[in-house]
Amino acid sequence: MTALFRIGARGSKLSLTQTEHVRVRFARLLGVASERLDIVPITTSGDVIQDRRLIEAGGKGLFTKELDEALLDRRIDLAVHSLKDLPTKLPPGIDLACVPEREDPRDAFVSVAYASLEAMPAGANVGTASLRRQAQTLFSRPDLGVVTLRGNVDTRLRKLEEGHADATFLAISGLKRLGLESRAASLVDPLAMPPAACQGALAVTARADDIHAHDALRALEDASARLEIEAERAFLDALDGSCRTAIGVLARFQNDAMHFVGEALTPDGVARWRRTETISLSGDQIVGARALGLRLGAEVRAEAGDALVTDSA
Repeated sequence: MTALFRIGARGSKLSLTQTEHVRVRFARLLGVASERLDIVPITTSGDVIQDRRLIEAGGKGLFTKELDEALLDRRIDLAVHSLKDLPTKLPPGIDLACVPEREDPRDAFVSVAYASLEAMPAGANVGTASLRRQAQTLFSRPDLGVVTLRGNVDTRLRKLEEGHADATFLAISGLKRLGLESRAASLVDPLAMPPAACQGALAVTARADDIHAHDALRALEDASARLEIEAERAFLDALDGSCRTAIGVLARFQNDAMHFVGEALTPDGVARWRRTETISLSGDQIVGARALGLRLGAEVRAEAGDALVTDSA
């Protein structure tokens, strides 16, 4: 039986789980059996690199490059990504065609010994490969150490149990999708430590000229999630955000109002610049969401000036 769509995904357990979730929902909306939508696992450079932080090898585009190539080569029709892995600038010929309903965007604090970051004793170590999480940890708790902890969710949980670190942070959305929500010791207050831009959201990309795919994906689109990620990606864009910049941001759209918190920090957590704002979105709401993110990002950039250093490791 010929597939209606071939859906590309990273070969990781979390990516395949997320893609299966999208496939089932998409098939139901299309009124077809999920078997009519093929999942095509593709190993990305980011999956292969496990011995160092991604900023040392090129940044978040390492999780999308091979999927982009498969799209443009017409080996797949769609690609499913964790939206926080998607660069703010997509390659020519590829669109962010669909943003499904967003899962909980918060970070989970994970530890076998402590209930929260505040409960950790001085000198304890937090394991992470995220520059944002490193900077936010050191801003809140300069008396803690930070060690590099990489790998997929299962690997990081195992390393934590083996004592490579005393605690770590993981997206609660990923833990939920893997059935591991119980591993969270607590959830992080997103106002105190905003998550990565677009955390908890998924992206479905497609070729810009594929009208059939774009038309079909309209049923899967979530309007509120789209507004939130447009504001967050605009904030990143204004700050020239990348894996080399410690940026946390969260936009939540409820009752025609956008609640926004965004911040940038120095990698050592010594300095932080942030903006919080709530506005009503009227007219073209996507334009308004982007304008909010761009404006607040520009304000942070102007205030920080040359002090907003990036990690050049």
